[in-house]
Amino acid sequence: PQTPHRSEAVWMQVLCWLLCLGLTEALAALPKEQVARHAIKLYRSKAPAQGHSWVTNNCKRLVGLLRQKNVAINKLAVAAAAVGKDQSLSEPEKHFQVHTLEVFQKELNESEHLVFQAVHGLQRALQGDYRDVVNVKESSRQRLEALREAAIKEEQEYMELVAAEKHQQEALKSALAQNKTLSILEEILEDVRKAADRLEEEIEEHAFDNNKQMKGVNVEAVLRVEEDEKKGGKTKNKSTQKEVEDDLGLSMLIDSQNNQYVLTKPRDSTMPRADHHFIKDLVSVVMLSLPCGWICTLLGLPPMFGYIICGVLLGPSGFNSIKSIVQVETLGELGVFFTLFVVGLEFSPERLRKVWKTSVQGSCYLSLLMVAAGLLWGQLLNIRPTQTVFVSSCLSLSSTPLVSRFLAGGSRVEREAGDLDYSSVLLGMLVMQDVQLGLFIAVMPTLIQAQSGDLDNFLFGGLRVLKLLAQVLVSLAAVLLLCLVLRSFLIGPYYKKLHAESKGNKEILVLGMTAFVFFMLTVTEFLDVSMELGCFLAGALLSSQGHMVTAEVMGCIEPIRDFLAIIFFASIGLHVFPTFVLYELTILLVLTLTLVIMKFAMAVLVLSTILPPSSRHIRWIVSAGLAQVSEFSFVLGSRARRAGIISREVYLLVLSVTTLSLLLAPLLWRITTHKWVPRPERKTVT
Repeated sequence: PQTPHRSEAVWMQVLCWLLCLGLTEALAALPKEQVARHAIKLYRSKAPAQGHSWVTNNCKRLVGLLRQKNVAINKLAVAAAAVGKDQSLSEPEKHFQVHTLEVFQKELNESEHLVFQAVHGLQRALQGDYRDVVNVKESSRQRLEALREAAIKEEQEYMELVAAEKHQQEALKSALAQNKTLSILEEILEDVRKAADRLEEEIEEHAFDNNKQMKGVNVEAVLRVEEDEKKGGKTKNKSTQKEVEDDLGLSMLIDSQNNQYVLTKPRDSTMPRADHHFIKDLVSVVMLSLPCGWICTLLGLPPMFGYIICGVLLGPSGFNSIKSIVQVETLGELGVFFTLFVVGLEFSPERLRKVWKTSVQGSCYLSLLMVAAGLLWGQLLNIRPTQTVFVSSCLSLSSTPLVSRFLAGGSRVEREAGDLDYSSVLLGMLVMQDVQLGLFIAVMPTLIQAQSGDLDNFLFGGLRVLKLLAQVLVSLAAVLLLCLVLRSFLIGPYYKKLHAESKGNKEILVLGMTAFVFFMLTVTEFLDVSMELGCFLAGALLSSQGHMVTAEVMGCIEPIRDFLAIIFFASIGLHVFPTFVLYELTILLVLTLTLVIMKFAMAVLVLSTILPPSSRHIRWIVSAGLAQVSEFSFVLGSRARRAGIISREVYLLVLSVTTLSLLLAPLLWRITTHKWVPRPERKTVT
């Protein structure tokens, strides 16, 4: 018997809220007190007696709060005016008190605004259809935006209160300074304090206030995890705000998408800070790389496999002990730069002139064949053309650091045969593929437009691709012209000056060579060609100065290259997921073997066409070096996944196939070089 009364009471409460919500339409024209009274009047005329007390109490409470708020606002305005007229207060103290009253007024107005904003949100929710997911999602998005705006305003009010507290402390110090005579030391400290305040005002960028209104800036909720240095653990909150401000450690921010962020630039730049997570990650990588590389060497495998295994063990699929993954990968990129610089040192301009035509033609033909094969497979498997073009372009690239490690073990005599040696052709094609990498990244927006299916955008994108090709050709011409000028006028005197200054101290020589590498890297990156090409050309320019120069520079740079290469190969292991490989082992092995065989066959076909007859026997070795996938497919795949060009499943397949191809590459290289590498003829001396 009580069920009808309960349901009736519930419906009466809902009806009452609807009546109150209906009143919000008149908020712009009527005072909020009249709105509440009108709600009571409507309820008394329509509602039954059961919910009368509930509505009356809540509406009266709302009216009372609004009255108290208006009274408080008036009193605060009167108090602010009285403070402004008070002659006994100093200017800093007046500013502090008026500022505090204004902040309190904003707090009251904002609280009232949030009440009626919640009423509007409830009205939208009641008017919507709970079965319409899009409508519910839009309502949730609007509430989230309102909460974000409220959080920003609350943060601003808090910072204003902190500033007001600071003004109050300054006013008290000024009053105390007027009442007593300062000593010489106190005067010096007072001057230092004022200079420190001016310094903080000068170096503070106000990045939050300057960027929050910019287009594309989103406000998100994040968790701030503080490092508890005393106990060695993590705590969610500090006991006081003072402890947070005085903490010299680095806090970590975690957003709703589980992305983790570390501090890059602190507000107070006068205090030194260090990223202890990054230091611990480097220590872990170096210490574990030693036994892993040692074991692989004992087993007859290249030590780079051990470094990759080290990354697997420390990465997300292993112990998950690497916290600064992005920082470790960034340091590993320097290993690629110095590896290509050493590759350039092994080149001479004469060798470069011999293979440049073959390198350009071979890399372009191989990429076109891979794209054509991808489109053919996509047509058979009903895959979108944009996805097949991107995946095939991504898989057409080969790993330069891996091949350079292969070539480091061979002797110079074994590499030379006929007009060309296979190392020059192979490295030349790999460098040109690094140039194509920059072009693929530039063409990616066009693939995104083609993904939408808009024909006009696609045609416009085709014209944009032609424009990009023209820009690449012009940039390459500018880079070659710069290299010619540097070789003719600057590189010789520059090295002689470094060599003269570095006698007894190799520090200047190492610094000078590194600065030259970074200069060429910056130039090629500015011209939108490829940073890797700039590093290679830097080495090639230095190799033009003779064998003595090359040997001296190689002795200084190789230890740096080796250390950074360890970090690079370990960073590759961070993206290897053994569990996924085991789940799909059969499919991944079939795809990897098919890809390796297809790239090997295509490379043999292309090289058979473009190589001179006296050097065609090296096509097997060069093809074996190209029959794997570059580590840069990780970068291209991640960008394509974020842009929506490829799906998550395709991205994981590309990631796994790339890893397996890198693991199979040494086996194919050993088999090929053992069978087809020309051996030097033994001459009998009588």
